[in-house]
Amino acid sequence: MAELDFSGRTALITGAASGIGAACAQWLERHGAAELVLVDLDEAGLQELDLSCQAKRIVGDVSDPALWDEIESSLTQLDHAVINAGIASGCPIVDQDFDGWRRMLAVNLDGTFLGLRTSLRVMKKCGGKSAVLTSSIVGVDATAGTAAYGSSKAAIAHLARIAAAEHTGDQIRINAIAPGRVDTPIWTKTEQFQDLEKRLGSREAALESLSDAAPLGGFATAELMAGQIGFLLSDEAWNITGSVLVSDGGYSL
Repeated sequence: MAELDFSGRTALITGAASGIGAACAQWLERHGAAELVLVDLDEAGLQELDLSCQAKRIVGDVSDPALWDEIESSLTQLDHAVINAGIASGCPIVDQDFDGWRRMLAVNLDGTFLGLRTSLRVMKKCGGKSAVLTSSIVGVDATAGTAAYGSSKAAIAHLARIAAAEHTGDQIRINAIAPGRVDTPIWTKTEQFQDLEKRLGSREAALESLSDAAPLGGFATAELMAGQIGFLLSDEAWNITGSVLVSDGGYSL
C-alpha cells in the first residue's frame, strides 16, 4: 500500500477534543494535513490538542443549526470530514426518559446530519473527496439496554449509505465505521462503567473485566480507530463508498 498522503488538504473533525476525534486530528497531522477544522463543546480539550499544522478550533454544540451556518459560511476549502461527535448512555426502554432519548438523538443523529450536510455542501463546491461517520457496533448488532444510543448509531450508518448514493456523481465518498468497545471517554465516563470501576477498584480492572466481550480480547484504542478512519478517507480507498466498517474485535460474531 502506498503511503497515505494528505499533504495540503483540509479536514473537518467533530468531537475533536478527545477520544477518536482527537486521535483522528493527530493522525491526519502526521500524514500531512495542512489545516484541521476542529469542532467540540469542550473548549479546554480543544485547546489542549498539541498540533503543529494550522488548526481552527470551534467551540459549539453540534446539534445547533446556527453553529453549522457559521461554519459553512467560513469554509472555502474542505477535502475530508470526520463526523464523529456523540454522547452515550444506556438503560432498558421501559426506564428511558423522553428527555434523555431526545438529547441522544439531537447530539448523535441531528449533529451528524448537520455536520455532514455542511461538509457535503462545501466539498461539492471545491472538489472534496471523502467523509467518514462514526456509527457503533450497537447500531449494527442489537444490544439490550442501548435503545437511544443504538438507534441513533443505526441511523448514522444508514445516513452514510444514503449520502454515498447521492454523491457518487460528485466523486465524494462517504463511509461509516462501527467500533465495538474503545478506550475513550464516551465509554469510560458512562455511569455504568464508573459503577464498575468503583466496584473493582480501578479503571484498569474495569477494562480488563470487559475485555472478554470480544473474541480478540481487550478494548481497541482511539489510535487504532483513527488509522482505520484515515484509510477510509484516503485515496487508497478510492473504490469504497457506502460501506460500514465493523471494527469490534469479533463482538458481533
